[in-house]
Amino acid sequence: MPSLLLLEAICIVLFAGVPPSLPLQEVHVSKQIIGKISVASKMMWCSAAVDVLFLMDGSHSVGKGSFERSKHFAITVCNALDINPRKVRVGAVQFSSAPRLEFPLDAFSTQQEVKAKIKRMVFKGGRTETNLALKYLLHKGFPGGRNASVPQILIIVTDGRSQGHVALPAKQLKQRGITVFSVGIRFPRWEELHSLASDPREQHVLMAEQVDDAANGLFSTLSSSAICTTASPDCKVQPHPCERKTLETIREHAGLAPCWRGSRGTDAVLSALCPFSSWKRVFFTHPTSCYRTTCPGPCDSQPCQNGGTCVPEGPDRYNCLCPPAFGREANCALNLSLECRVDVLFLLASSADATPEGFQRAKAFLKRFVRAALAGDSRARVGVALYGAELTVAVPVGEYQDVPDLVRSLDSLHFDGGATLTGRALQQVAERGFGSAPRTGLDRPQRVVVLMTEARSQDEVAGPAGFARARELLLLGVGSEDVRAELEMITGGADSVLTYTSPQDLFDQIPKLQGKLCSRPRPGCQAQSLDLAFMLDASVSVGPENFAQMQSFVRSCALRLDVNPDVTQIGLVVYGGRVQTAFGLDTHLSLAAVLRALSQAPYLGGVGSAGTALLHIYDKVMTVQGGARPGVPKAVVVVTGGSGVEDAAVPAQKLRDNGVSVLVVGVGPVLREALRRLAGPRDALIHVAAYTDLSHHQDALIEWICREAKRPVNLCKPSPCMNEGTCVLRNGSYRCECQGGWEGPHCENRRREGSAADRATQGHGSSWLPPSRPH
Repeated sequence: MPSLLLLEAICIVLFAGVPPSLPLQEVHVSKQIIGKISVASKMMWCSAAVDVLFLMDGSHSVGKGSFERSKHFAITVCNALDINPRKVRVGAVQFSSAPRLEFPLDAFSTQQEVKAKIKRMVFKGGRTETNLALKYLLHKGFPGGRNASVPQILIIVTDGRSQGHVALPAKQLKQRGITVFSVGIRFPRWEELHSLASDPREQHVLMAEQVDDAANGLFSTLSSSAICTTASPDCKVQPHPCERKTLETIREHAGLAPCWRGSRGTDAVLSALCPFSSWKRVFFTHPTSCYRTTCPGPCDSQPCQNGGTCVPEGPDRYNCLCPPAFGREANCALNLSLECRVDVLFLLASSADATPEGFQRAKAFLKRFVRAALAGDSRARVGVALYGAELTVAVPVGEYQDVPDLVRSLDSLHFDGGATLTGRALQQVAERGFGSAPRTGLDRPQRVVVLMTEARSQDEVAGPAGFARARELLLLGVGSEDVRAELEMITGGADSVLTYTSPQDLFDQIPKLQGKLCSRPRPGCQAQSLDLAFMLDASVSVGPENFAQMQSFVRSCALRLDVNPDVTQIGLVVYGGRVQTAFGLDTHLSLAAVLRALSQAPYLGGVGSAGTALLHIYDKVMTVQGGARPGVPKAVVVVTGGSGVEDAAVPAQKLRDNGVSVLVVGVGPVLREALRRLAGPRDALIHVAAYTDLSHHQDALIEWICREAKRPVNLCKPSPCMNEGTCVLRNGSYRCECQGGWEGPHCENRRREGSAADRATQGHGSSWLPPSRPH
């Protein structure tokens, strides 16, 4: 037992503090330069006629792990070699107690073959007889090489702990014109590596375990003889200060300790103080210069702004690590300074449902926004209002021109609690949120209200929002996903709403908000009269989840239209196992009512027939009794998954022949030919890959609707006359000639016997009617 304890103590003294793998060569440059050295090593290419032989130490002093790292270094070097019989040839010899030829220089003709063979090399083990390996090459030459006809390069990878003398055979090899690189592995003896390497020694001695650095040093030296070149002519070789370390075991005097010695001729034992020593391993440093190639990097011009960190990702690519407020923007160059002339009032929910945490998130967002957006020569003016049950204009628009003063004023805002009356707040903002009457003409800035809330309103919002928009206020919404639908209703469209799922996601909305503040909203058909019917596929082939996506899509489109009995009327038909008018054209007279009805539309299931649904629209919806207005453009938008459309082409054409435009929105892997027939000769078809992508096609649909709303109309198409009455055009108006038994402007009433109308028309009722007045 005592002997085991003593052995353990010796091991601790010898090896304590020595890590298993330590870079024993350090180039003393910045991290940026080290990165450029690594990048440049991958830009080298060696394509001259040259023989390259790897002489790899496979002895026990190197060990199996370090031998694997030696192989990795050799493979990395081969990545830059144009290996073929006319250019670069590569061979390998492993040595330990004796040299062993792994493969000659003429064995393989491609880079892939050489790398695969090196990877399969098996560690030998044994003594480190470097001298015998050098004498083997003196006697045999480069196996499979071209002798002195081409340059010869010997790359010795070893820990430099040879059992014999290496200086003389190394000198003889170099005298034959062979260029020798000595590459250290594990804990090398640098003095032996220096005796092996060609002159100048600092350019021919490397460290294999730092693969990119060693490969760069090797190629840098060979570039002086034009064997290797770089991809860019601007790359250059430069000396850098570096340090090499040698791990040595030394004996150190540790002090005196009592010792006992016997006295000759007596039985007495004498005591004395004896010196004792300890052994430990220490590093000795050797300053030198390391020659490395660096190339102009993508980060040299410092492209990352606003405190961003440039990270090179290749010779000509980089990535900027940006501060949070500038994330996801190229070069962190987020130019948030609002150059447009705009007055912005932030309307922050301070109600109980909004919660103190949500209020603090909104304040943090607002502070970060004003710091970024009001920098430089911004022409924007910012104000802040809080609302719960009542509106409080906490910071009037334009009161603070100095950003720090504005931020300090934001710090003083307090959470109030109370009810969430968003509609009341919008009404009050429109009336007094921007102070006195706005300037007019070219001097008038755009006025924007940015509503920030995480709570649903407890009062009606559609009317107040419409009132605010009528006062030429641009409404934008920033809120959680829970209030997205309400924000879309308030702002008038999904494009005016920004939602978030986390505080960081909220901050990421800053650049998007800046873009919306300086861009005018995309118009819908605000001044065009139109009778518009949506026809939704509610069959089993669609399913309830996808039907809900259709509803959301139609709702977003409706937000872009001016729903009004004098402007745009909207109706909805759904079809599945049966056809149902969810609501007619004249059922709902306001946008809010239409949006509510769209959300309540039934999913029917069953097997649907688009043709039957189109005939239903022809007979029941696009008629005077169905609420259609004579003289107003008419359109039908069919949203379908493609099932049941085979019988729809003829009914669709019947609608077109009677002045009703038809657009088909086909979703998913639909029956393209059947849909094209349904879309008609004008190819009114929008194909959508998935139901979740419907929102991306909203603009295309609105553009088509607006275009159809401007088409000329025929007052008699579709015929406003009922009960088989005949529509007759005359002088910009029309009249209905009724069949026997019917009378009235549209032949809607049964004629009474002996009536004055009967006597006047002598069997035919007719009346001249002016067209409905389009707006």
